Amino acid sequence: MTLKLEGKSIVITGAASGIGRASALLFAQEGAKLLLVDRADEVEATASAVRASGGTADARVADVSSEAEVEAFVAAAVSRHGALDGIFANAGISGGVRALDELTAEDWLRVLNVNLIGAFLAVKHAARVMVPAGRGAIVCTASVAGIRSGAGGLPYSASKAGVISLVQTTANQLAGSGVRINAVCPGLIETGMTQAIFDRARERGNEHKIGQLNPLRRSGQAHEIASAAMFLLSDSASYVNGQALAVDGGLTSSLPVVPPRA
Repeated sequence: MTLKLEGKSIVITGAASGIGRASALLFAQEGAKLLLVDRADEVEATASAVRASGGTADARVADVSSEAEVEAFVAAAVSRHGALDGIFANAGISGGVRALDELTAEDWLRVLNVNLIGAFLAVKHAARVMVPAGRGAIVCTASVAGIRSGAGGLPYSASKAGVISLVQTTANQLAGSGVRINAVCPGLIETGMTQAIFDRARERGNEHKIGQLNPLRRSGQAHEIASAAMFLLSDSASYVNGQALAVDGGLTSSLPVVPPRA
């Protein structure tokens, strides 16, 4: 069986945990050579897990909101593997959920710097390598919160809407270059970012209600987002460009309604 990412040099940001870690394990299983990036030291543990499973991965601690550090880790991937075939700009923070009149400009900047500026910098420096090569795939993690309201706080939702716009606009700016760019938009996924939601539900005995607003009536798992990102990075998605793929159990297919009580 042909591996979906065989021989491809791919960078994953936000790789220390959650969707990033699941993606690293899956991409390596499908033949990718990885550079894993996170601001948390635990990114090395992800790289070690990949290597233990027989994959190829290096780890790098970096801040995705620093242009110099983004430029450096993109260059490191090219130096290590001879090319950059794909980048999964996945790093993000939630910023919490606070009322409008409690938010400050600093709150907004903290979230935007990581979620939107970080994605932009990854796109910019990946494109600088990919465009001269005439090929490459970029995937950014957005969110259903960037498509509909009610799925996140104000700065987070705005940042993810910005990521979707960044992807759409960049796809057109890179027209004819051979480089594709798309976004994956997760619904409610159990990760470190959302752990408090799941923990509270379990404490109250309401775990069965998690995800009840989507047609599948369940939450998602990190590996399900990893699978979608892998598709978008692979040659199987060779005609998919400028899209925001919702992986949300169908939540954004309609206006969510509270189901009737049993």
